[in-house]
Amino acid sequence: MKKIIFAFVALFFATLSYAQIEGKWKTIDDETGQAKSIVEIQKRGNGQYYGKVVQLLIKPADPNCSGCKDDRKGKPVLGMEIIRDLKKDGNEFSGGTITDPKTGKTYKCIIKREGDKLDVRGYIGFALIGRTQTWHKVD
Repeated sequence: MKKIIFAFVALFFATLSYAQIEGKWKTIDDETGQAKSIVEIQKRGNGQYYGKVVQLLIKPADPNCSGCKDDRKGKPVLGMEIIRDLKKDGNEFSGGTITDPKTGKTYKCIIKREGDKLDVRGYIGFALIGRTQTWHKVD
């Protein structure tokens, strides 16, 4: 009986950590396969998730977001909030946006966690038209 209870408790906690996206993640460019940066995702008091660039692993051609159209225009990529307003919805996080600092374009965003990886999808309109990157958990 103790083994069964222990198994259920372990499964419960594994499920909780599996569904969370908070922490630091290494971004991988979907076109080059190269690690680009470390993004830290945090949950705020409003229950929404936000992510900012906390480390650059390669030097970008433009250290500022020259193409951004909002409050991030001309701001440094390092320290920039690139994920905004995500909400947990079952096993995924959606309803927010992600900004590509290289182009300054902002997309709708869906994030799904698969073990120590995040599938981060930026899209316009319907989720069928967009790009997906796989980010890796940083210890």
